Amino acid sequence: MPLPKIEDARNLNDEDLQEQIVSVKRELFQLRFQKGTRQLEKPHQFKHARHRLAQLMTVERERQLQQKDEG
Repeated sequence: MPLPKIEDARNLNDEDLQEQIVSVKRELFQLRFQKGTRQLEKPHQFKHARHRLAQLMTVERERQLQQKDEG
């Protein structure tokens, strides 16, 4: 499975962006829980989830700065 593209995150509206951030944070929590209980089967999922979270938070910050410059 290839890493997600940042353009996918940029195409989301603000509400969907927030929902995705919460979803990915929840997924990371579940992955850490599985790792702690030695039930994690696919460790590469950490990389994908962290990468996606970084993209989403970058887009969120870009939008915050854009609103600040406009306001």
